[in-house]
Amino acid sequence: MVDGYNLALEKGTGIATYARNLSNQLTELGYKVDLMYGVRSSTGKNELLAEVSFFDPSVKPIKTKEIVKSLLTSPFGVTAKQVPITGKVIPKRSAGALPAHDRIYNSRNLYAMARWHFRTYGQFMNVDYSGRAGIAHWTYPMPVKLKSAANLYTIHDLVPMRLPYTTLDIKNEFLKQHRHIGKKADHIVTVSEASKRDIIELLGVDESRITNTYQAVNLPSYILNRPEDEVREEVSSIFGLEHRQYFLFFGAIEPKKNVGRIIEAYLASHSQHPLVIVGQLVWKDASELRLVDALQDTEKSLLKKLMLGPATDRPAKTSSVIRLEYLPLNLLTSLIRCARAVVFPSLYEGFGLPILEAMQLGTAVITGSEGANPEIAGDSALIVDPYNVNSISQAMKTIAHDDGLMEHYQRMGHERAKLFSPEKYAERLQNLYAKFK
Repeated sequence: MVDGYNLALEKGTGIATYARNLSNQLTELGYKVDLMYGVRSSTGKNELLAEVSFFDPSVKPIKTKEIVKSLLTSPFGVTAKQVPITGKVIPKRSAGALPAHDRIYNSRNLYAMARWHFRTYGQFMNVDYSGRAGIAHWTYPMPVKLKSAANLYTIHDLVPMRLPYTTLDIKNEFLKQHRHIGKKADHIVTVSEASKRDIIELLGVDESRITNTYQAVNLPSYILNRPEDEVREEVSSIFGLEHRQYFLFFGAIEPKKNVGRIIEAYLASHSQHPLVIVGQLVWKDASELRLVDALQDTEKSLLKKLMLGPATDRPAKTSSVIRLEYLPLNLLTSLIRCARAVVFPSLYEGFGLPILEAMQLGTAVITGSEGANPEIAGDSALIVDPYNVNSISQAMKTIAHDDGLMEHYQRMGHERAKLFSPEKYAERLQNLYAKFK
């Protein structure tokens, strides 16, 4: 059984990608995979409505009265019901589509109620279902466990403990929950040696109870096999960007991604290549983007003053920073493929999937020396001090003016990504699951 907690999120996350890859890979290995969701849908007698309800995101949030009522019975556990997938509802055919699976189960508000149960009783909430798997792999450390199964929990990182100022987690609750997992889990899975060391040091878990499987970089074949000319034309016609003539950051706009320093470093480099930032703001404070806003305001002000003058009198663009909130996977990967370099000097990562995605697509990478970044990148990327604007700026200058070095890191990165192939990942998973047969 694989949980569907992140899979159910409308916009998805890196952990949703992890869960999707895990489910697909386990299916390839011959395991039967049940997906366990906790969406606010009903599973009544009408099969069609039950299926519609499962796929319908337009449901009302959980009410306090319902939380209180559920807490009265949650100590006895909950039972998930199978979602009838009849094929009458057309599911999304996108990056957020359902991964490979045999059956889908749902327990109404499972993950929200598990949190409330843990806050109230200090214990994990039990869930059961008729299919009952031998192994439950929770891809996100939620306070819930499957009865009569080996419960494995993936802890991707402990960033809220390492860099508390970069997350909005309630830190005492986070630590309590993760320590409980450290004591009670049948096994802990993680995605890098850096995260493994943190789990040992901060949670006090014995090394023998932790397995690092890394992750797989597994972009769809239709993305990888697109003709180069087609991709270049798409980037040029849609974004007005020339092949290998711009820098790119993609990811969530949040403090640990270090976007503010990336922008400062870019401006300090005086590069003629634009900087493209693709990502949604997931942090309440938008200070990371203040430089972009200031530059855009300056440009608008200058243009307004000269609006009545001839076009030749108008100022050139004062900023070459382009911000895009969201792109579908096909357009994002086209931007990655054509970039001169992906700039990803984040302050801390449990794994750093964007590094490998860029490498698999044949693009040079600039990344940081903290967390798992240098472990994943190896010697196949330019490693910088993520806290030093000048260090990031110098790397951008170097790549901007040295085609040979750029091509060197393109080749090295492409080879490095093969170490994290689905086949390598399958071997690591097979070794892990063999312990629980």
